[in-house]
Amino acid sequence: MKTAALLSLSILLGTGGAYAQQVSAGRSELMSSVPQTSRTVTDWYKQNVYDPNDNKIGEIMDVLLEPNGQANTAIIGVGGFLGAGEKDVAVKFDSIKSTMKDNKPYLTLDTNKDALKSAPGFKYDSTKTTWVPDNNGK
Repeated sequence: MKTAALLSLSILLGTGGAYAQQVSAGRSELMSSVPQTSRTVTDWYKQNVYDPNDNKIGEIMDVLLEPNGQANTAIIGVGGFLGAGEKDVAVKFDSIKSTMKDNKPYLTLDTNKDALKSAPGFKYDSTKTTWVPDNNGK
């Protein structure tokens, strides 16, 4: 379920800037190299998110895609301890800024933990394979 979305995100993140040489194989486009601007899904998924003051404010729990494969929403888990009491909130994907820090992906969001905690909560509905409002999580 989430694996397909993450694979699509990996492809999406790798399509910017310079394009690699492509080799036709029937209807598929096979690549002989990977674009230099490519980013892996692991640079985003399950990564911590920090506020402008370097305080951890959450963790990327999921990335939602448009039908064309473009990332549009990130689900961020905020609060709680070891998953207990955690709340999942939605933010615009492009509001998360990615840089490198100590040779690792470093994600920041121009907000604070309290603002995320007060945002509407969402829960994953596995029967619909989508995120829905969590009326219990407000």
